[in-house]
Amino acid sequence: MSSNNAIATTTLGTGGPVVGVQGLGCMGMSDFYGETDTAEALATLDRALELGVTFFDTADMYGFGENEKLIGPFVRANRDRVVVATKYSIERRIDDPTYRAVRNDPAYIRQAVDASLSRLGVDVIDLYYMHRRNPEVPLAESVGAMGELVTAGKVKYLGLSEVTGAELREAHAVHPITALQSEWSLFSRDVERTAVPTAAELGVAFVPYSPLGRGFLTGAFAHAGELGAADFRNHQPRFTGDNAAHNAALLAPVHKIAAAHGATAGQVALAWVQQQAEVHGLAVVPIPGTRRRSRLEENAGATALHLSSEELAALEPIAAAVVGDRYADMTGTSAARE
Repeated sequence: MSSNNAIATTTLGTGGPVVGVQGLGCMGMSDFYGETDTAEALATLDRALELGVTFFDTADMYGFGENEKLIGPFVRANRDRVVVATKYSIERRIDDPTYRAVRNDPAYIRQAVDASLSRLGVDVIDLYYMHRRNPEVPLAESVGAMGELVTAGKVKYLGLSEVTGAELREAHAVHPITALQSEWSLFSRDVERTAVPTAAELGVAFVPYSPLGRGFLTGAFAHAGELGAADFRNHQPRFTGDNAAHNAALLAPVHKIAAAHGATAGQVALAWVQQQAEVHGLAVVPIPGTRRRSRLEENAGATALHLSSEELAALEPIAAAVVGDRYADMTGTSAARE
C-alpha cells in the first residue's frame, strides 16, 4: 500500500495549526541511527511536503544542533506550508558524548529558544516543546517562561514531552498546551494510563514518537546486533539479548493483518496508532522518523489503512507481552513519575 495522494489533515490541539495527520521525525537525519545520506534526507523533506506531510519535528539536541541547521533551509523555503516543532531541555556536550543534563530553568529556556531560532533561520517557532521534565524545577516556572516566548512572538504554540497526565494538567493551567509528545505504539502504551485521557479532556493533541517501535515493528531488524555499532538501539533493552527474540515473535498478528490488506507491517503499526484518535477522542499525529523517500511513501500510505474491530482486538494483547524497558535508563520518562 503506497501513497501518491495528499494525506488528510487535522487540527493540532484546540486552536492549533492545521497539519497533515502524519508528521515527519527528522532526528535520524543527523543523529543516533548511524551514517546518513544528507542529499537523500533533504529529498525526503521535499517528498514529504508533496505527500501532504506538513509537520516536521526536530530538537536542539539532535546532532548537537545540526538537525535544526539541516532542515532550516527547507523550512524557510516553504515557510507558509510548513509547521516546524523543536524542543529544548536536554543539554549535551560535544567534548563528552556521555554527558546529559535536563534543564528547565527560565534562563536556559530563553537562551535555548534564541539558539534554535538562529539555527533554523526563522523568526518564530511554530511549536516549542519541553523535551524532558526536570522535577526539581516547578512546572509553573518553566511553562511560565515558555508562555513569555509566545508573548514575545518567538513561539506560536507550546508543547510538552514525556509528562504525566497530572503534569499536563498543571502545565495547561499556566499556559495552554497545544500538543503532548511521548512514545506510543503497539509496543509502548503506558501513556494510555493518564496522559492520553487528560490530553483528550483538555483538547491537547497527542504526537506519538517512535510509532514504529524504532523500526522494530516494521520487521526491518529482529535484533539490535544487526545494526551498526553507532546505532543507539544497541543500548535499548527490548531490542537486545533474549528480549529481542521474544518481542519479535509478538509481531505475528501484525504480519498476518498486513498480508490481508496487501500492506506492510509498518503500515499496520502506524494505522493502529492513527486509529487511536477515534478510540480516545483526540487529535493524534504520529511522527515516524525516516531519512529515505521510499520509507516515507510507505509510512504515508498507512493513513489510508483502516483496521477493523477484529483486527484491533488481535493487536490489543501485544504491548502487555513486551519485555524490556523503552530505555536502559527510564528515569527521565513519564512512566517513572506515574
